[in-house]
Amino acid sequence: MKILIAGDGKVGASLTRELTAAGYDITLIDSKQNVLDSSIERFDVMAIRGNCASMEILEEAGVKDADLLIAVTSADEVNLLCCLTAHGMNPDIHTIARIRNPEYSKQIYRMRGIFALSLSVNPEKQAAIEIEHLLKYPGFLKRDSFAKGRLEIVELRIGSDSKLKDLALNDLDSVAKCKVLVCVVLRKGKVIAPDGNFVLQEGDRIFVTAPTDNLTILLKNLGIITHKVRRVMICGGGKVSYYLAERLKKSGMIVQIIEQDYEKCLDLAKRLPGASIIHGDASNQALLESEGIQDCDALITMTGMDEQNIIISLYGNNCGVPQVITKVGHLDHTKIIENLPIGSIVSPKELCTNAIVRYVRAMHNQEGAAITVYGIADGQAEALEFLVEKDTRYCGVPLKNMETKKNILIAGISHKARTEVPDGESSFEVGDTVVVVSGRDEVLYQLDDIFE
Repeated sequence: MKILIAGDGKVGASLTRELTAAGYDITLIDSKQNVLDSSIERFDVMAIRGNCASMEILEEAGVKDADLLIAVTSADEVNLLCCLTAHGMNPDIHTIARIRNPEYSKQIYRMRGIFALSLSVNPEKQAAIEIEHLLKYPGFLKRDSFAKGRLEIVELRIGSDSKLKDLALNDLDSVAKCKVLVCVVLRKGKVIAPDGNFVLQEGDRIFVTAPTDNLTILLKNLGIITHKVRRVMICGGGKVSYYLAERLKKSGMIVQIIEQDYEKCLDLAKRLPGASIIHGDASNQALLESEGIQDCDALITMTGMDEQNIIISLYGNNCGVPQVITKVGHLDHTKIIENLPIGSIVSPKELCTNAIVRYVRAMHNQEGAAITVYGIADGQAEALEFLVEKDTRYCGVPLKNMETKKNILIAGISHKARTEVPDGESSFEVGDTVVVVSGRDEVLYQLDDIFE
């Protein structure tokens, strides 16, 4: 499959890494030669310098033979024009545009056909939804949902006082007192697929699969006290903050936004009646204290600088804020910050990349493509959900009798309304959905790809 990526910024680079690793033929288009040179050095790609909305540049990039165009430049209008032009030159091409401006949300949805868009993505809106989910269900660093919300993979960190510290996974049931499965462990930046004899250590980040009801039981038995979030302090007044505040206000939460740019404050005050908009520097300790950081239920740091977000989150943790969420734009920082007490980490870039990769896989494999795809363990593993179809292998066969490839784990099976963490006697039937956790050494396009 030939794919054109217009815009070689953060999301463009992330997509290039993911899609070249999967073996796709990638051509990059960007106006900056130094950015393209960097990508050429790192990846096996073609690169064209120029305006991606220009017919001449698109023709040079091979748009007439391309299967997909992904427009992720910094300008929404350029992305739309790029997709529209590409479709005019090649009516069979699929097009994906990143559209971030809240003012365009409704018309993009209503006029998708006119704009010739196969898919539009909004990383900031996706991040807001992710953060809202974390606020409504506190206690975990991250939550990814499957089987229409009935099954989840959650991330926990093993602290010095955790009941899971120094516990062998064979003994997990005695502490959890419900059925859960530790599918991946991240220890010192390295992914481990644990067996029953694996012993958890302080500092481990573990990824646990369980039906949603069991997660509540798990938190209770681990002594992790969850709290109802009523008052939220948001540092930074960008697009994510706007989308999030809009959603939180509908849930009845009290929202404070601290923003340094006065014009942005005026705009937010106009768009978000009822929210408290504070003009000031969110990294100013005196300001945070005067606005009551010690009394808020959640602190969300979403300034435009990762370093500033991290520092404010560290201070919030030190002040005893029950829940801290940190937005990170550069995932390259993950290994540096993974052991810092900055709560949950949310990356709009990662969420956007996941959505586009899921679409690409569905294009590659029209039947049997993954319903859901999440990157977990800092992108070193994947969790995918597949529908069991009539020609899927091993239907009705116990898991213990299946021959699966190395580094593949069947982590959950949903039989209509019933969802289970499987054991060796479990099986799946046509119409069920199956959640699979896999290493990144092989791309899974359909469920049969997990079998030898």
